[in-house]
Formats: sequence, C-alpha cells, structure tokens
Amino acid sequence: MTVNKLFPPVPASYGHARPWETEVVPELLHATLQRQAEAHPDALLVEFLGRKYSYREIHAEARRFAYGLIARGIARGDRVGLFLPNVPAYVSAYYGAMMAGAVVVNFSPLYTVEELAQQVEDSGTRLLVTLDAPALLPTALKVLDGSSLEKLAVAKLSDMLPLVKSLALRTLRRSQIAVVPDRADVAPFADWLSDTPSPLPELETGDLALLQYTGGTTGTPKGAMLSHANLSSNAIQVDMIDPFDRERADIVMGGLPLFHVFANTCVLNRTVAKGGAMVLVPRFDPGQVLKTITRTKPMAFPGVPTMFQALLDHKDFAKTDWSSLRICISGGAPMPAPLREKFESATGVRLVEGYGLTESSGVVSTNPYEGLRKHGTIGQPLPATQVMLLDKEDPTRLAPDGAPGELVIRGPQIMQGYWNRPETQASAFAEHEGVSWLRTGDVATIDDDGFLTIVDRIKDMIAVGGFKVFPSQVEAVLLEHPQVKEALVIGHPDAYLGEHPMAYVTLNNADGVAAPADGELKDWLNARVGKHERVEDVVVRADLPKTMIGKLDRKALRAEVLTAA
Repeated sequence: MTVNKLFPPVPASYGHARPWETEVVPELLHATLQRQAEAHPDALLVEFLGRKYSYREIHAEARRFAYGLIARGIARGDRVGLFLPNVPAYVSAYYGAMMAGAVVVNFSPLYTVEELAQQVEDSGTRLLVTLDAPALLPTALKVLDGSSLEKLAVAKLSDMLPLVKSLALRTLRRSQIAVVPDRADVAPFADWLSDTPSPLPELETGDLALLQYTGGTTGTPKGAMLSHANLSSNAIQVDMIDPFDRERADIVMGGLPLFHVFANTCVLNRTVAKGGAMVLVPRFDPGQVLKTITRTKPMAFPGVPTMFQALLDHKDFAKTDWSSLRICISGGAPMPAPLREKFESATGVRLVEGYGLTESSGVVSTNPYEGLRKHGTIGQPLPATQVMLLDKEDPTRLAPDGAPGELVIRGPQIMQGYWNRPETQASAFAEHEGVSWLRTGDVATIDDDGFLTIVDRIKDMIAVGGFKVFPSQVEAVLLEHPQVKEALVIGHPDAYLGEHPMAYVTLNNADGVAAPADGELKDWLNARVGKHERVEDVVVRADLPKTMIGKLDRKALRAEVLTAA
C-alpha cells in the first residue's frame, strides 16, 4: 500500500528517536562549538594523519580567524569561500567565518578554474581559503586574477601535520607544496589569525550560515541557502536516531569530503553537536582509510557506495580491524544490494542506506541503525520531518491512491531558498493546504511503516559516486568544439559508481574536414571538465531525438539507449 497522506515516522523502529512532532531546538553552529569547548576543552575533536587537535585548540583558532576577518573588513553577511580538502584548517575556518557573521561557501577541490570562477562570481565570495597544494593553489590564483574575488588565505599542509611528517614534507617532498606568491592579495592562513579581540556580531539562528551549490531541480548549479537553524537542526536530527551507548567515545571516520553537504552534517556538525571526534583524511584513499580505521578505532563511517566498494577491493581489506565500528551509513547514490551484502558479511558491520539533498541540509531519511530495516528503501523520515507524495504531473494534487508520486518534504532542515534565484524559487517548492513543501524531483512510494523507496527520478542530474554531475554543463563544454553540432549527456548504470556520464553528439557537416578519430572527442572533453564529470565515451550519431517542437529530448535518448543496453 502506498501512503499519500502526511507521514510521521514510526517511533518504535528508531530506538531512541521521537515522532516527527519532536521539538528540535537549534543553535548557532559556532555556539555549539564554543559550548563543547567550554564543557570539555581537552577532549579530542580532530585527528589528522596522527596529529590530534582538542576542542580548545580548534575553538581558539576559529575565534582568532573571526577576529582576523573582522579586522580586515569582512562584515556580517559577506561570503567566505572554502576551497579545501579535509584538513584541520577547514574546521577552524568554517566555524570562525560564522563567528564573524560571514556566510561560508563550500567549493569542491575537484572544480576547474571555470567552475570555481562561476560560483565565486555568483556567490559574491570576497575571500577564498585554500591549501598550498599543487592541485588547488594554482587554480585559486587564476580565479583571483580573473574574477571579483579579493583575497586568498593559504593554509599550509606542513603546519597541520605531526612534526616528523611536517619535516619530511618540507624537506623531502617539496614537489607536493605549491609556492605561495608574494602578493598583497595573497597571504598565509596563519596571517589571518589575530590575537586582538574584536566585537563579534550578535546573530540569530535564522541567519544564513552556508551557501551550498547544487543542481536543484533544473540541472543549473544554484546556491542553496542554509541557515544556522537548518544545519544545526539536521545535525540534531541525525544524532536523535543514534541508539548506541552514549558513554562510549564517539569517533567518526571522515573519509567523505567536508565540502559535501552529506559530510557537512554527518561528519562535521553532528560530531560537534555530540561532543565527539572526527578522524580526517585529506581525500579518500582506500589504503589510507583502512589503516586509519585500524589505528583510530572509529565507531561510525558515513560514505557513498563507491567508497565501500573500493575498500572491499583493496588488498588490505582483510587485514583491517573492524571491531570498533558500529554502523556504516551510505548515501549520495543508490546502494547495490550485492555490495551491501558482501560488505556486511566481510566486516560484521551494519551498512544502512539513507537519503538527502543539499536543499535539506543533507539528510531526510535513513534506515534504522538497529531493529527493523528494509533493503532497497531509503529508510524512514528523520524526527521532526514530514513527507508526502504529490501527483507527478500536477504538484497541486496528492498522488493517486496507491500510486507513486513526487516526494516532497517539510522540516526544520529545509533550505531558505536559492541564492539570487527568485525565478527558480517557486518551482523548488509546492504549496499544499497553505503549507510549503520542498520538491525533491524524485518519485517514491511510502509503505505502512514509513519506509520510503525511490522508484524514479524526475531530475536529469547524474549521480557519480556520490557527486552530482549536471549534464547541461558538460554539454556546454562539448558544444565549444568546432565540429560538435548537438550534444546530450545522460547517465549509464555503473555497478561501481552508481552511474557514469555518456555523451552523444551530432557533427557539423564541413567539407574537407575529417571526422574526429575514435576517442578524440572524449579526450578533448575530459581534459576540460572536472574529474567527476569525465565521460565514459562520446558517441557520434547521425541525429539525436527531439521533441515535437524541436528540442533535444534527453528522456527519449535515455530510454532508447538503456533499452538497447
């Protein structure tokens, strides 16, 4: 039976969770950090490649960064971008910017110059915090020179490592360090830390805290506006469903990138809200993560399906000590049943699937950590979250009784809207009986126990190992090639990544110009897009399907290609 009415979760399945009516009391994110630092200042907050940082240390650095921002003219509401991998400076810069009243903007370290510049301009980012890594600093410098970005703050990896590793990096591995140029608009992150107190602004939980870019429901990247209340509430909601012993040290494996909304809630904000610790690795490397699990004994590991598959495939998997882990949570892409079964059998650790969106601060639902779960579903809504199914063709009506419908959501974690996008704001929400609901673009069913199953996707976004690829962006790059006339990019099922992008093109008829050789267009395109956007192939066709009015028909192409496959 499909439930189409308002659906509160069933409390019995959650263990310690409450019904959706449960009151969630949010607080300013940096106030949460301060509260925990005052309650247990010497407790571990971050472990990074063997170096440990306490709550006292991270909070002190965050406060000094806030003072430095204010002293240099960063005002309440200004945007401060983080173009960083998982390093301790990310944590202190994130909370420090919020202390100063600034709005954090997360940028993926995978971005090309063009992608980073576009979002810097769209967000109006004034300061960008990055790392002295060859893969990051040169990109940031090009954006600084070619956009309205005003300044760079460059964190040094060697400053964040244990002493021996720091010395080795500076003396033996200098090729892994990018030189910070001597410029007035570029300075080390350490120079932005001030010991001179400045009055910190009085903020409200409804104030904007984070711009998180997403494709939303149209495929065009937009900044989801997430308030302190949104992010804090989602961290509390995720903590509510944890049924485990609260006396045991809470350590989370931070293999997910913190710039991603999934990690932002489940690794960063939820850990601080609980007073736990994060074990960070700069990027996901299966061998390093396996060794880190054995060394640090985490109890939880949020990840995407490709991470769990990569761990299984690594030669050191069987040597890893999994005894400390109580739960692994998968999100970002559908979890293949064979992968879940193999991982659980090999580790003895329960692997549950959840679901969320950038627009929902990260998490909407998950299968319970203990007790009843239903494989193939995305679990039950979090406490304080309601879901409903609307008619797929007419969002003003409920879905027909017993039929799947578009999943819509309401709760304290739902975004305030899209940054400077009033034209897309209305389409992102649906009104029902005077109440606003976030439209997910996903078609789902809800059973009598409140378990959600995604059965189709309205959105065109392609989920590649937990990252979202926007076909229109890849198509735009393809169309820059002089021989490409038309282009469509769709997702193909992939047992490892969930999906991989495939491009289909038609060519201009140019007399005397040879058609591109096999692989030429693919290599040309993949050199110009982000790593997660690289296509498996570029297929040249005589024509591409079109609608009755002449528009390229992505849906028809997908149906044709997948049917043939």
